[in-house]
Amino acid sequence: MNTFELPFWNEGKYVCGIDEAGRGPLAGPMIVAGVVLPINYIHPMINDSKQLSEKKRNALFFEIMRDAVEVIIVVVDELTIDKENIYQAAKQAMTKTAHYSIAQAILTDAMPIEVNKNATSIIKGDTKSISIAAASIVAKVVRDTKMKHLDKIYPEYGFAKHKGYGTKVHMAAICANGITPIHRKSFAPVAFHQESLFSDKG
Repeated sequence: MNTFELPFWNEGKYVCGIDEAGRGPLAGPMIVAGVVLPINYIHPMINDSKQLSEKKRNALFFEIMRDAVEVIIVVVDELTIDKENIYQAAKQAMTKTAHYSIAQAILTDAMPIEVNKNATSIIKGDTKSISIAAASIVAKVVRDTKMKHLDKIYPEYGFAKHKGYGTKVHMAAICANGITPIHRKSFAPVAFHQESLFSDKG
């Protein structure tokens, strides 16, 4: 799990793993996290956040926040996502994270970035790099917490359960109640719903 970190750690260099949560949902922000772990850090439980239960993620989140040398969190709101498109919004947030990190080396989860540091994009990086895996956990827990808060503001949409993804429950709520300010209007199902509304009014 530390394979990609080792060459840098052996030289006494910090590594920042960067990952995101919330690239695919129809509503809510995307969270990009950068985590710098202590050199030669080992934790057998840290893994891709998608392979962990919510309870394990939450427990690991507090351990990562306690142990990490640095944690950077960037919130990418819906307006930015709609303006830049989701790929560019993620790339810009990851580039910003890499730029401001104290680390000399950067590992990203399948996102090539241009930065004045040694940056490596790793396919399925959250299963191959402990730094990226830690970032995936931080990003996921922060976003889930945000969506639970938004659920209290928009209780009829069920954000606490589906976290803004395009589930049947979510799509039914959009049809029944319309879209909210936190919906991504550039995403196809939401854009289609808007067009349908305008067509009906026309």
